[in-house]
Formats: sequence, C-alpha cells, structure tokens
Amino acid sequence: MKTLGHHKGGDTMGKSRLTTCLMGLLVLAAFTMMGCEGKEGPAGPSGTAGTAGVSGVAGPAGPAGPAGAAGADGADGVDGELAELTCTQCHNSTNLITGKLADWEQSVHGNGGAFLYAGGRGSCAACHSGASFKDMLEAGETVDTYGVANPSSVRQDCRTCHEIHVTGTEADWALTTTDAVELFALGTTFEGGKGNLCTNCHQPRRAIADAVDGVISVTSTHWGPHHGPQSSMLVGLGGAGQDGSPMLHYSGIANTCVSCHLGEGQDHTFLPSTDACQTCHSGTEDFDINGTQTEIQEKLDTLGALLIAAGALDETGDHPVVGDYPEATAQALWNWIYIAHEDKSLGVHNPAYTRALLDAGLTALQ
Repeated sequence: MKTLGHHKGGDTMGKSRLTTCLMGLLVLAAFTMMGCEGKEGPAGPSGTAGTAGVSGVAGPAGPAGPAGAAGADGADGVDGELAELTCTQCHNSTNLITGKLADWEQSVHGNGGAFLYAGGRGSCAACHSGASFKDMLEAGETVDTYGVANPSSVRQDCRTCHEIHVTGTEADWALTTTDAVELFALGTTFEGGKGNLCTNCHQPRRAIADAVDGVISVTSTHWGPHHGPQSSMLVGLGGAGQDGSPMLHYSGIANTCVSCHLGEGQDHTFLPSTDACQTCHSGTEDFDINGTQTEIQEKLDTLGALLIAAGALDETGDHPVVGDYPEATAQALWNWIYIAHEDKSLGVHNPAYTRALLDAGLTALQ
C-alpha cells in the first residue's frame, strides 16, 4: 500500500479547490436570495373590519361659527281686526285732531298766558289751571269755593273742556260740564247750554260795595268785577247803579258763547266769526254793526279822560287809584273797568246795557 506523503504542491491544489467551492456556494446563495425578492404581486382583498374601539372623551367645544345668511321671508299672515277701531275714530288721516290743535295753539287759552300768570295760586287755579278746573268739577265745587294749597298746576288743554280718553269713542268729545252756573257774586243763574262750560270761569268775582254816607272806597289797584265777566254782561248784570236786561245773544242763541266763538266750523281759536251773525245781520262783514263798537269806544275814551281828571284812574288808564270817592264817581269807575278792561266786546255782548252804564257815568262826571 502506497503511503501518500505530504506534498507541498498537493496542498496548493487542495486549497484552490476549496476556494472554488466556497465561491460557488456564495454565488448560489446570492441567486437564491434574488429569487426570493421577486416583483410585488397585486393587493389581496380587504379583511373583515375589526371591532370598533371605545370612544374617547369629547374635547372642548370649538368657537361659534359665523351666522348664516337670513332665510327668505315667510308669507304674510291674515290681517287682524282692530278692537272696535277706537283710536282711529279720532287719530286718523283727517285733520280732525291736527286742525283743532293748530287752532288751539293760536288761542288765548292755548298760549298759556292765564296759566303762567296764576295757575299755581291756590285761589286762582280753578280757572287758571286746566287740571285744577277738572279737579274742581270732580269735587263738586265752584270757583268761589275751590281752593287748595298745592293746586294741580297744568295749563289748559283738550282735557279741560272734553272727556278725552274716557271711553275711547267719539263720546269723548263731550264737554266736561254743561250744567247751569250760579253767578255767585250776583245771586243769579246762567243757563246758556254748552256756553255754561265757559261761564264757570267767565263770570265776575265781585259786586260793587254799597255806599256808606254817599262814599265808596276803592280798596286796591285791582278793584273791580275781576277778569272775564262776559256772562254777566250777556244777562245785563254786574254793572254799578244801573239795571239791565238779558241780551238776545243770551236768550235767543241756544249755546250762547259756543255758538258765536266756535261756530259751525268748531274753530278752536275761539275768535268769533261774522258768519254767526248773518241770521240777524245779513251781509255784515265786521262786528261794528250799526256803528255800535265805534260809539262805545268813543264813550269809553271820554269817560276815561274824566276819571283820570277826577283822580280815580291812573294816567295810563290801567288801574284805579286807591281812595274814597263819591258814589257816582266810584260807580262810573267800576263800569268803565267792567267794559274797557273786562268784557272787552265794545258792546257786542249787550249794546243796550253797555251804553246805559257809560251814559250814567258821563252824566255824573261831565
């Protein structure tokens, strides 16, 4: 048996074969790995959804978003019915209210002069404050009995004379009173229909005092019958030393003051119109009918000058002079004040009585 000895050349060949085998294995492994990572195939079908997890805790609310655009208007509803049409009976498109108000604002009653002068005086408020006038009527009193320390001081307005906003109907145009009026200073009753309302205030507050030993004392610069005695002039009373009789304007006109000072047009300036005179004085265009006003003014001018000369009337003719006077002089002064400063109609209210009073004074002083 042949023994193989160790040969240097043989070792070299063995190592070469081993190296070749190892390289082959590496190449084979590389191809094997390349073959395992081939091109990705198409996705398989989705699997069944898993069970939903537990909801988490809600987070805080976010800020409000901007308002959306307004929606379209809805259809109109059915018209409702006005309850008895109460407001529109007066407050409507006509000049029923505005016309009367415009007139009123031009009137002496409406300009507030009387209210500003004495509306806050307790003994004067019944006629100088519209609210106090209503209070007086509601209390069943008259201008000579009504007096309060703190009167309701409000200027005259619609409610002074009308039952405004009581029923909410046209009945509210009714006058606050039309009862006959006692002329308390003269002891007689005035019955003038709707004009009775006016007479509550348009009456004298005083009558002239009786003479003592032929003398009458003028006690103040406001001596006289006081303001607004037109009602007594109509009935022929209130003057001094002369008896008169009622004028046809009182006895022959149903509503006295109202018929002439408002007329058919219900003029709330209260300025009389000659339209109211046409029944008896056809064609008249002013109040100087038959020259009566001109005549009365001339008599007033003459008598006034005589009274100033007698020292009974001040130089301006505005006020009487305090003092003691013969009865005839004092009566002439009273009547001059009554006609010139208080009645102011220059005879229209009662021409015969006005003329008689002035003539008596002229006879006494001339």
